[in-house]
Order: sequence, then C-alpha cells, then structure tokens
Amino acid sequence: MSNSNVVAYRDLAMESAQPNSARTVRLIEWISSIATIGILLIAVPLLYRGGAIGITSVNQLGRFLCYAIVAMGLDLIWGYTGILSLCQAMFFCIGAYAIGMHIVLHGPLDGDGIPRCLFVVTSVFDFQLPVFWKPFESLPIALLLGTMLPGALAYVLGYFAFRSRVRGVYFSIITQAMTLAVFLIFQRNETRLCGTNGMTNFETLAGWDLTSSNVKLGLYVVTVVAVVLVYIACRMITMSRLGRLLVAVRDSESRLRFAGYNPLKLKLFAFTVAAIIAGIGGMLYTPQNGIITPSKMMPGESILIVIWVAVGGRGTLSGAVIGTLLINIFANMLSSTFPDAWPYFLGVLFIAVPLFMPEGLIGLWRRFARPDVNINDLPAETVPVKEGAVA
Repeated sequence: MSNSNVVAYRDLAMESAQPNSARTVRLIEWISSIATIGILLIAVPLLYRGGAIGITSVNQLGRFLCYAIVAMGLDLIWGYTGILSLCQAMFFCIGAYAIGMHIVLHGPLDGDGIPRCLFVVTSVFDFQLPVFWKPFESLPIALLLGTMLPGALAYVLGYFAFRSRVRGVYFSIITQAMTLAVFLIFQRNETRLCGTNGMTNFETLAGWDLTSSNVKLGLYVVTVVAVVLVYIACRMITMSRLGRLLVAVRDSESRLRFAGYNPLKLKLFAFTVAAIIAGIGGMLYTPQNGIITPSKMMPGESILIVIWVAVGGRGTLSGAVIGTLLINIFANMLSSTFPDAWPYFLGVLFIAVPLFMPEGLIGLWRRFARPDVNINDLPAETVPVKEGAVA
C-alpha cells in the first residue's frame, strides 16, 4: 500500500513500532494539546480582560469552536468508521433551532404571545402559537430535544440506509438529498419556523442578557469546556474495543460480518453519536451568533465540514479541531480582504488536499516526526485506510 493511501496512525501502533520515538511524539502531542486548552481557556479570557482583544474576537472564536465540535462528530463517523456523511450541517441546525426556539419564546412577543421573528412571517389572522413550540419553553426540555432530535433522525435515516446496505457515495448522496429536503422545509413560512428570515431577537438565556460582554465571555468558556469534553468522549470511544470495531467497519466490513459482528449496529451507533455531537455544537452556536437561519443547513455547509476534517487529518480527532480553526480563521481574514477570491481558494483546497495531503496536517506532522518508520512496515493495529473505504 502506498504512502498516499494512508490517512492516520493509531497512537498504540506508533508506540509498538518504535517505542522511544513514539513516546516522544505522543508526549509532544499531549503537551501541545494541554497548551492549546490553556490558551483557549485561560489566555484568551485574560487577554480580553486586559484589553488586548475585544469581545467580538472572543465571540467569533467561540463560534469557530462550535464548528470544531461538529467536525469531531464527522471525524468519528468518517475518519474512524469510513462513512462519509453529508448531513452534519442539518443536525447542527436542528440543535441550533431547538435552543433558538427557547430563546425567542422568552424574548419579544407579539400578538397572542407569539415570538416576534415568527409573528412577522405569518399572515394568518388571530394566529396562535403552534403546539410543537410549547415544549421548548422549558430550558431543560429544549436542551434535551436539541440532542435527541438529531440523534433520533440520524437513527431512523441510518437504520433504513444501513439495513439496505447502502454504502459509499450512494450513502453520501442520500444524506445530502435529505439535507436539501429539510432545508426546503425549514425555509417555508408554512412550517412555522420563521421561514428564510430565521430566528432573531435573542435577548436572554436562562435569565442572562445575551448582549452582555460578560455573558458572551461565559458562553465562550462553556464552549471551550464542551470541546474538551466531546474530544475526551470521542477519544474514549476510539481507543476502546468499540473503536477498533468501528475501524474494522471502515477497512473491511465484509470480513467483520464474517467474524460474527453486526456492522449495522456499529454504523448506527457512530452515525447517531455524530448527530448528537452536531446538535450540541448547534445549541452552543445559536446564542453566540445571535441569529440562526436555514442557510446554515444548505448542502454546501456540510461539504465545508468535510474540508475542515480533511485538512486537519481525518481519523485523528485533534486534526478536526485544528483544521476547523485554521480554515475559519484564514477564511475570515481572506474573505474580508479578498471576498471574491475566497471561493476559488476553497475550491483549490478541496481538490488539492485529497491529491497532495490525504493524511492532513496531523499526518504530515507525524511523517515529519517519524521519518524512520516505513508505513508499509507498521503493524496491523495501525489500520490504514484502504482505497475506496468510505462506507
């Protein structure tokens, strides 16, 4: 197998191949991870308090970290399980709408207790609040639905697709078609989800003023903690026996089935967990962004998430976070300076990464740090991704 077909190294395999240098690489990566957490969790708030950066920059970084949460979910389903899902943006928006509905129900109300953003897009006389809005008045229920609704939708979609043994690009097309269908439903005024205008007029969450700089800083800190917890949870999954089975689904599903395992359950687990993670990212995103519209659910948004993971390095988790932050920060700088050139750069990036950097930034780092290791000589635990292993 050529080097270009290898996407990621498992840490355990690296250690077994060259114990001393592998431990050094792992130590450097762990120190870098802890330093990054320290910068995000401690240094950034201190810089804000000291006046070095504004709350706008902190808030923007918090939104990028919400994207990173979604990217880790995609890395779990794509990088480790080999299923390219193009509907993560849909799950993200469902979670975002769940918390958004709660916020607007406690914001400006018009008519008979109708959220203003919903009232302005309806032409019905004596309009009443739809029944399905009422559970979202409770914050605990809204938080629960923000995770359970994406998870339930993923379970149903995944069950019928995986049971029919839909694989590869066909599954990707189905998920993208589902995303487009839900997007069209959400943007209709008749759906009673505020139409193309989306949800706005966010004022308070659990009694906290969302326009306050201190509240924005608090939401940023909560987002950083959520990123760390999601990373730890995904890492525990991937390093467990269950994680090895997910990798086996990616590399040889038929052989796994022959060994007596049921790939359907494993795929459903990964797909559902990835959807729940995306919902969590969406719920953290909405109060920090101040608006959520159906445009965040467009099929192109899911493709962007794929690019983030591919650039950082799929099958690594940390690569998903790094790729998301780097691309979004760079996109923000480039789009403000050269707005017309940014889409072309993104297209070049989408083509160049699979051709010249299939293992992503993390893969390049590990190649540089371990030049003494021949990839073809690594033990079986390395589980390289094989050609065409995307379902």
